[in-house]
Amino acid sequence: MQKQTKAIRTQTPKSLNREHSVPLYLTSSFAFESAEQGKALFEETEPGNIYSRFSNPNVSEFVDKVCMLENAEDGIATGTGMAAVFASMAALLKSGDHLVACRALFGSAHQIITQILSKWGITHTYVDATATEADWEAAIQPTADRPAARMVYLETPSNPGLELVDLAMLARLKAKYGFILNVDNCFATPILQTPLDLGADLSVHSATKFMDGQGRVLGGIVVGRADLIQPIRFFARHTGPSLSPFNAWVLSKSLETLDLRMERHCRNALALAEALDAHPEVDRVLYPFLPSHPQYELAKAQMSAGGAIITIELEGGFDRVSAFFDALQIPTLSSNLGDSRTIVTNPNTTTHAKLKPDEKAALGITPGLIRISVGLEAVEDLIADFGQALTVSADIVKERA
Repeated sequence: MQKQTKAIRTQTPKSLNREHSVPLYLTSSFAFESAEQGKALFEETEPGNIYSRFSNPNVSEFVDKVCMLENAEDGIATGTGMAAVFASMAALLKSGDHLVACRALFGSAHQIITQILSKWGITHTYVDATATEADWEAAIQPTADRPAARMVYLETPSNPGLELVDLAMLARLKAKYGFILNVDNCFATPILQTPLDLGADLSVHSATKFMDGQGRVLGGIVVGRADLIQPIRFFARHTGPSLSPFNAWVLSKSLETLDLRMERHCRNALALAEALDAHPEVDRVLYPFLPSHPQYELAKAQMSAGGAIITIELEGGFDRVSAFFDALQIPTLSSNLGDSRTIVTNPNTTTHAKLKPDEKAALGITPGLIRISVGLEAVEDLIADFGQALTVSADIVKERA
């Protein structure tokens, strides 16, 4: 049976009411049929629900679907994507451990690594996404100042620069050094890329993005090896970043259309990227499935399509970006992404605003950088709107000069 079929047909078992659509289980706790059953549930000798902070039928259905899509043994859902990222690190790292991470990360992931984990005595080394295998190996190997890497964490494609990391290469290094390979797969989704099949141990998602797809709810999930999910589940159970049953219900229903939506997202994004790449007012366009992308061959090797995110750069800095945003008629200005509606943002002043200037420079985050989350609108309308906004903003900037 194909994954698309499984995503639609995987459901919590029907109740005595014989419902066709899975009901909402809006309950904080669950009753025991006997004292013996309560004892067995807490001893984990009998499966079942105890408390919605631990598990809930709606949450379990969502986890089961993502595990199926990612070819994962087990998973744990959380209230937000950053809760999932944090749990995947905090549950598996301890004082004295060393973390190697790709330099190109979402701003909050940088803050976790540099401001929170560092307080616990967990050290880190950043490596460029495009670094050679030898460079990655040098960062992973033990030195006089640090142990061998306990975990390698990365995004591919990255936010916002759309840099890719060669997962097969890191899988080779993992076989040699035995670290945990932890991959943020949010931008690609399980439809375009399954990191576990390429050698990763964990795959992390902000379900708020494409899994929901309409900007309605928050959620996160970590899936992967069962022996690694167990301590993450313990951490989440006792620290409380649980996913609400309602959000899980929404996300589970959304997964039924994820395959269809990603097909349209990718088709629109490629067409818009090609149009912007040909426009004289755009200095640079980055999109994984454009031949001009520096890692185009790698993108084709480990992704089935290019995704929904485009990054462009305009000359003129923030003044030009501001004029361009004002001229756009269709897209929404928001720091979110992964929506049915096209969204634009300036990472320099929003998602990555808290980074230091040298950190921004290392990531290629400039004042004129724009991240575009391409939606499901008619792509002809998007191309026309972006084209007119480029022209109008260029005229405005010239008038101000």
